[in-house]
Amino acid sequence: MKSWILKVAVTGLTAISCFSFANSDLDAFKKAERIAWSGNYNAFTAALNQLDHPLKPYVEMAFFERHPRLKYQQQIAHFLTVYESTPLEWPVRESWLKYLKRRGKKALFIDYYQDSNDAALHCTYLQYQLELGAPKKAILEQVSDLWVVGKSQPRACNTIFNKWQQAGYLTSDRLWSRITKAAQGGQVSLLRYLKTLLPKSDAYLADLYTTVRRDPSASAGLYRYKKRNEKEAQIAVYGVRRLIWRDQKLALRAWDKLQGMFDFTEQQKDSVAYRFALALASKGHSDARFWLNKVKPEQQDAKLRQWMMSNMLKEQDWSGIAALFTGMTNLSHGQTYWLAYSYAQRGEEDRANKLWQDIASERDYYGFLAAGRLGLDVSLNTKSLDVQPSLLTKVSQAPGFKRAKALYELGRFTSARREWNYLTNTSSVAEKLAASILAAELDWYDSTIYTLAQIKAWDYVELRFPIAFEKYFSRYSKRNHVDMAWSIAIARRESSFAPDARSHANAYGLMQLLPSTARYISKQRVSKRNLLQPATNIRLGTDYLEYLKKKNQGNEMLATASYNAGYHRIKKWLPDEAIPAELWIELIPYRETRDYVKNVFAYRQVYHTRLGREGNIVAPLLEMRIGG
Repeated sequence: MKSWILKVAVTGLTAISCFSFANSDLDAFKKAERIAWSGNYNAFTAALNQLDHPLKPYVEMAFFERHPRLKYQQQIAHFLTVYESTPLEWPVRESWLKYLKRRGKKALFIDYYQDSNDAALHCTYLQYQLELGAPKKAILEQVSDLWVVGKSQPRACNTIFNKWQQAGYLTSDRLWSRITKAAQGGQVSLLRYLKTLLPKSDAYLADLYTTVRRDPSASAGLYRYKKRNEKEAQIAVYGVRRLIWRDQKLALRAWDKLQGMFDFTEQQKDSVAYRFALALASKGHSDARFWLNKVKPEQQDAKLRQWMMSNMLKEQDWSGIAALFTGMTNLSHGQTYWLAYSYAQRGEEDRANKLWQDIASERDYYGFLAAGRLGLDVSLNTKSLDVQPSLLTKVSQAPGFKRAKALYELGRFTSARREWNYLTNTSSVAEKLAASILAAELDWYDSTIYTLAQIKAWDYVELRFPIAFEKYFSRYSKRNHVDMAWSIAIARRESSFAPDARSHANAYGLMQLLPSTARYISKQRVSKRNLLQPATNIRLGTDYLEYLKKKNQGNEMLATASYNAGYHRIKKWLPDEAIPAELWIELIPYRETRDYVKNVFAYRQVYHTRLGREGNIVAPLLEMRIGG
């Protein structure tokens, strides 16, 4: 029994494991599902009636999704009513609507339609209402939001779009708004169509937008702006805001000249100042300070303030940092830490120590650094979760929880998470806490972590930072001579311990490994399927950590940064002259990597303490220097 459960009466836990499904039960479900897929209604109903399993509605869904028929209308209507808003509803409703459309059942389609992100179904719904006599004005006014989008809409929308256009709803403002969205979204084929709707005298604007989108340096070609009107000004602003990230010198020169050609609005000038400030600060440009100072106070969000601070840290402008943050309320822990640092650099030790004292008990990167500064013990500020046994029983017996459990056992993780999300999204805070305990007891680590984050229940540290897959992390960390607290912290940051995690960059598994990285480390091809196996993923992930540690001459902080951004990129970021490690981390130009290093070190400290070890493992950063 896990330690967090000890705070809950044991009698309340019997519900957690009382309904584990025997293989025969799962086999019965799979057999019934296959029968449902086949389309034999009598066999399907017979199998359904014999089935006693939480996933019984998934058998119904399998049949009605694949075999919608008018003769089953009553059964489908009942299913949609019973499972409305659950993950079971939409697959059946979508299939049913498409079937009704094919059969031309307009009135039924309208009756069963519900709002969705499916533009084709939405357009069909509006079209059918028109055809059945709904007020034309009320319907066509709803079409504008469907038309003014930055992508091509499905052919099913053509009829209603034509009627909308013929009725005079296609105004020049709506046309230009869609052109802007299409151009800025890179939808060149849509732009070609929209160009035909422009007056001949304005057709060149679509071409200009396309050119500037493809090559932002084209915005610096002043000869392209033939009429110097508001639309050209908008394109020019769009272009230089993109150009500043690619060619700072050209963008600065172009903007200087463009201001002499156009009467830009204050909003346009402010948007350029903000973007220039961000880009130049992140590139370490000599003009960064000038542009940062041009941004108005009301535009100075957290991202910009980070770069304002970073610029001052780089220049060691301690007075500037003090001026930036002194008097501000609700400072973040990072801002408080660096404000204290600036005081210390100016010899104001008492003011610095007071601020560090304020955050030294916080359970985060800056709190651990501040504790190291003051020689204080690390504090995890953990709480024990006390939930009534009756509430545990109630949640564990909820149909959604039972369906999620069964789907997890089947390895249908996506469907399981949909059920879990539905369950928690429709639960009270107390029920969410109970659900978190149940999920933790079943080793659904990511579900526990995300649910507690959803309700900002940050202090249940043992639940939020489980020692997951301990056997594998212990074995392979030891084999590869890397600290287990480090390797498990990497996995916690990468995937929240979801074994089937997959990123947009096609990194897989607990430690989010690219197939190419796995192949390089193991010297052989590793299938994506194998990367989703915890043992394989952890073995290769710790292999990779050992490799990066060696590449960085044993420096685990640089190895951590390399794990996120790549070794060669990190080498480019090393300064010519050595600087404190904590300062280097704060100056990492990629926000993702900057936050990644901080999070991993904070998580590592949590795991270091949770594993029964003493000491502050973030504190050594205070003595470390990078570069030179």
